Amino acid sequence: MRPSHSHSSPSPVSATRADWRTVSTLLPYLLEFKGRVILVVVLLVLAKLTSVAVPLALKEIVDAMGQPKAMLTVPVFLVIGYGLLRLFSTLFGELRDAVFAKVTQRAIRRVAIKVFAHLHNLSLRFHLDRQTGGMSRDIERGTRGISFLLTFLLFNILPTLLEIGLVAAILFVKYNPWFAIITFVTLVIYIVFTLFITEWRMVYRRTMNDMDSKANTRAIDSLINYETVKYFGNEQFEAQRYDEHMSKWEVSAVQNQTSLAALNAGQSTIIAVGVTLLMLLAADEVVQGKMTLGDLVLVNVFMLQLYMPLHFLGFVYREIKNALADMERMFTLLNEHREVEDAPDAPPLKLDSGRVEFKNVEFSYNPDRQILSDVSFEIPPGHTVAVVGASGAGKSTLSRLLFRFYDVGSGSISIDGQDIRTVTQASLRACIGIVPQDTVLFNDSIYYNIAYGRPDASREEVLQAAQSAHIHAFIESLPQGYNTMVGERGLKLSGGEKQRVAIARAILKRPAILIFDEATSALDSKSEKAIQDELRNVARNRTTLVIAHRLSTVVDAQQILVMDKGRIIERGAHRELLARQGVYAQMWALQQQEE
Repeated sequence: MRPSHSHSSPSPVSATRADWRTVSTLLPYLLEFKGRVILVVVLLVLAKLTSVAVPLALKEIVDAMGQPKAMLTVPVFLVIGYGLLRLFSTLFGELRDAVFAKVTQRAIRRVAIKVFAHLHNLSLRFHLDRQTGGMSRDIERGTRGISFLLTFLLFNILPTLLEIGLVAAILFVKYNPWFAIITFVTLVIYIVFTLFITEWRMVYRRTMNDMDSKANTRAIDSLINYETVKYFGNEQFEAQRYDEHMSKWEVSAVQNQTSLAALNAGQSTIIAVGVTLLMLLAADEVVQGKMTLGDLVLVNVFMLQLYMPLHFLGFVYREIKNALADMERMFTLLNEHREVEDAPDAPPLKLDSGRVEFKNVEFSYNPDRQILSDVSFEIPPGHTVAVVGASGAGKSTLSRLLFRFYDVGSGSISIDGQDIRTVTQASLRACIGIVPQDTVLFNDSIYYNIAYGRPDASREEVLQAAQSAHIHAFIESLPQGYNTMVGERGLKLSGGEKQRVAIARAILKRPAILIFDEATSALDSKSEKAIQDELRNVARNRTTLVIAHRLSTVVDAQQILVMDKGRIIERGAHRELLARQGVYAQMWALQQQEE
C-alpha cells in the first residue's frame, strides 16, 4: 500500500495536528448516541468522587479507633460507609463500561464498513498498486485502535486528571500546602518523564508495525502464488525474503522491550522519592501534633491511589499514540481520492436499444505511453463487433473504458447517445455483462459464483443460466453438485469450467450489452467450438463487443476492427477484409497454417 512511513519521526507539531485530525474524524461516529455519552460522563464523575471519598472515610475510621474509648465503640457506620464507597466506586465504573460498549462497537462497525465500501469505490489504478496483506493489517489494526483510543481516553486519561485535581484541592485546603506541592511536582515530573521516554520509544513501535505489515504482505503474496514458488523451487528464497523484514522487526521489538524496562524503572524511582518525601513530612507533622495518624494514612493512600492510574499512563499514552498511528493509516485509505467519480446529480443511464459509440477516443495509463489514439467505431443495437490485433494493441483497454474503470483522455464513449461520464457508474455497469479472459472466482460454491451475476435471482434462474452455458451436466456429476467449493480464485476448476461459470454468470445478469474479452483463449479447440456456440446464442439480440486473438472466433461478426499500436488500421466484415489482402488477411493466413 502506498503510504509507508519513513522511520524518521514526523515533527511533533505535524504529528499532533495529524492526531487531532484523526480524533476529529472519529467524533461524528460517537455523537450517534449522545444520550449514552452524557450518561457515561456522569457515571465517570461519580466513580471518581466515590473513589476520592474512600481515603477520607478511612482517615475517620483510623482517628475514631485511636480514641481511648475505642475498646467500647467500633465506628460501625463509618466502616459500613467505607465499604459502600468502595463498592460504588467500582460499580459506577462497571456501569460506565457497560453503557459505553454500544457506542464503541457501533463506531468500529461504522468505520469498518465505510473503509470497506470506500476501497471498492477506489479506481482500478489504486488496486493494481496496492498490497493486500499489508492493507488488511492496516484496517484490522485501525479498527482495534478505535476501541483502544475511546476506552483509554475516556476511562483513563480524563478520570485521572479529575482525580489529580480533587486530591490536590483536598490536600491544599486541609493540610500544610507542602503536601499539595510535593504531590503535584512528583506527578508533573512523572508525567513529563513518561511522555518523553514514550515518544522516544514510538520510533521502534512504528518500525515494528511497518515491518509487520511488510512481512505480512510478503507472506500472503507468496502463499497466493504457491504454485509458482514450487515450479521454480524457490521456497528457500521466499523464506529469506520474509525473514528480511522479520529480522528488522525483531531488532525493533527487542529495543521496544528494553526501553520499556527503562521506562518502568524510572517511573518507580520518581514515585518512591515522592512518597518518601510525603511520609517524612507527614511523620514530622504527626510528632508535632499538627496531624493525626488518620491524616498520615490519608496522605499515603492518596499518593498510592494517584500512582496506580499513573503507573498505567506510559502504557496508555503509548497505546493511544499507537492507536492514533494505526487509525491514521486506516483513515489515509479513506482520503485516497476516487479517480473515477459520478458527476454531481448524475442521472441513471436510460437504456433504449443499447447502441454503443466510441468517438475519437484517446487514452493512456501513464502520460509517457499512449495506449489508444483516435479510436472511433459504433456497435449498432443487437450487432456484434469484433476487435482483433496483436497483444498490446489496446484491445482489452476498450472494455475497461466501457466499464468506466478509467475515464478517457479525450473523445467520448456513449450508450444510446448518453456520454457514460454523465450517468451513474452503477447504472452503467448494471447494463453491461462481461466474460473476461481469465475468470477469477470467489472461494465459495459454484452456485454462489454463478448467482453472483444477480444475487437476488431464484434457484431456477441460476440453474437455467448454467444449462444455457452447458455446465449444468458437469456440475450435477460432481459429488457435491452446486455446493462444490471452487477454491481460492477458482483454482480447483479447469480453465474451460471456469469460463463456463463466467458465461453462466453473464447470462444470469441479463445485460443489454455484452463484452467477450478473449473469452475462449484458455480453451482447447473442442471446448472452444462448443463454447463458441454458447456465446453466439448468448449474444443473439444483444449489442456485443468481442475482443479476440484467434480470428476463427470472430468470422460471424458484422464488423471486424483490426487494431495495431492503439489505432484502428482496418475495418470491415470477414470476407471484405480477406479480399483486401491487408494485415487481417496475413493474420488469417498465419493462423490457418498453424491450425
